[in-house]
Amino acid sequence: MLVPTLGFVAIFVYGFIGYSIRVSLSKWTGLTPDLEVKKPAGSTYTDLLSQVRFQTDLRNIVIFTVLFLVLAVVVGMVLALLVHNALAGRPAFRSIFLFPYALSFIVTGVVWRWIFTPSAGANLILQGLGIQAKPKWITDPTVVGDVSASLKDVIPFGSAIQTKLGIPLAIIPVVIAAAWQLGGFAMANFLAALAGIPEELKEAAALDGASTFQYHRHIVFRLLRPMVVVVLILLTHVSLKSFDLVYAMVGQGPGFATDVPGIFVFDQTFRALRYNTGAAASVVMLVLVSLVMVPYLYRSTKGAKR
Repeated sequence: MLVPTLGFVAIFVYGFIGYSIRVSLSKWTGLTPDLEVKKPAGSTYTDLLSQVRFQTDLRNIVIFTVLFLVLAVVVGMVLALLVHNALAGRPAFRSIFLFPYALSFIVTGVVWRWIFTPSAGANLILQGLGIQAKPKWITDPTVVGDVSASLKDVIPFGSAIQTKLGIPLAIIPVVIAAAWQLGGFAMANFLAALAGIPEELKEAAALDGASTFQYHRHIVFRLLRPMVVVVLILLTHVSLKSFDLVYAMVGQGPGFATDVPGIFVFDQTFRALRYNTGAAASVVMLVLVSLVMVPYLYRSTKGAKR
């Protein structure tokens, strides 16, 4: 019974991965397929990693992932604790906070693009409050905290870094939009974990004189650690493959401030028709996701065997 499934997986997953790797090593540019290996072998990847835009994309996706994970987990944790401890209306609040997760990333991107457009949305609210300072939001090309100059002499191949290694301010609104949509997903997972904590632990902590803060700090948060790891892994997987939310909300952004590898792959493959470069970028994305998923799956499988 498993043979057909294994066959489809072998062809449509691993077969296509292998084909993408093959294309990335080829000379294929333009509509006519050309699978002849580009000399020297691997030069497509060398050229790719030396591009300022792709270096900027890698910087953006790392910054976006880190900020997004922190914000989404914090928002999800706070919402889960509020809903779990609500005295009334728990199902209603759970549905309200989970609703954004039901929306498509395209819808979220369009709505939040209007909110963070400098001439509308959030700036109109600031203007109504009498605040004259109007942030540029998604149109701000500024990169703060650049450390590229100091790293060039420290890390191997540091001289090849051609982009600023800092936090692009234009990507922060995208982080907020992504956390708004997936914060409910994190909340649902934390709610499931909270439901599994026995009430006897809370009663015992109260008998021992523990305050509500001490109970959550020393008991609840410790028991939620496995679920935090699961949520981080799942959201990292989503973040590293980001495309539709960023594309709909701001696209490449000013000076590639919000450009991500997914958009780069789309442009190289379907606009520039550089199929080898697009395939190479997609393989790099696969490696980034594998660096997160493979260790987690290995540890999960190892733990299950134990």
